Amino acid sequence: MQAVKLRLDGFTVALVSQQTGLSAPTVSAAWKAFREGGWAAVPVRPRGRLKGQANVLDVFVQQRLWEVLYSVPTAEQPGWSSAALSALLYDEHGVELTQRAIEHWWESEGLKHEAWPLPALAKQRSQLGRWYRQAVAPLFFKLEEAGQLWQGGVRRVAHPQRPVYQLYLHGSRGRLWTRCFKHPPLAQDYLAALQALGRKGPVALVFHGAWFSSSPDVTAWLAQQTMFWLVPVPADIGLVN
Repeated sequence: MQAVKLRLDGFTVALVSQQTGLSAPTVSAAWKAFREGGWAAVPVRPRGRLKGQANVLDVFVQQRLWEVLYSVPTAEQPGWSSAALSALLYDEHGVELTQRAIEHWWESEGLKHEAWPLPALAKQRSQLGRWYRQAVAPLFFKLEEAGQLWQGGVRRVAHPQRPVYQLYLHGSRGRLWTRCFKHPPLAQDYLAALQALGRKGPVALVFHGAWFSSSPDVTAWLAQQTMFWLVPVPADIGLVN
């Protein structure tokens, strides 16, 4: 009922989810029930999990999360977000898991890559600062109002139980979108992510860890794009430790 009260106060589904620890689908279902049948129709039952309790995920849920991360993202997205994973678990299995809990699980598995604080490089008197001012800042300023500003890369995660190569992408708000592979991603894997970004309008992408110039397919696709700007991160510049 607390979720419905917050919605009545004007809170968004996302904010209610953060405040109550309920998943977004659960909040939406309670709100829909209230609108259709009043307070009597609102289901009152114990929550599936408390916010952030990634350490109590059972074996089935963890295995399913890995299976999904190794699969092609849905709805033409560049990767899997915590919100998308939460919704999928609820839709497929009725498992209520908050975005916060999934992000804690990402962290425990070594998958929670943090966005680089690129704007903080603007005043650095270093090779890294010069690279940012010359290659990144003008492009980001150009697209600040009308475009998408993304950063990302690929890395090998030292996981004790499985081979993991992670493609990670962060939008302007820092949200992580990710996809995992059991082998280094192929050209078609990168293309799928780039094409998903390109469908949403002008894009600037700062990317680390892949030499797209060595792939004829990726190079040909990029050459055809008039509203997609790719900025490779030099390997020796020190942006990634």
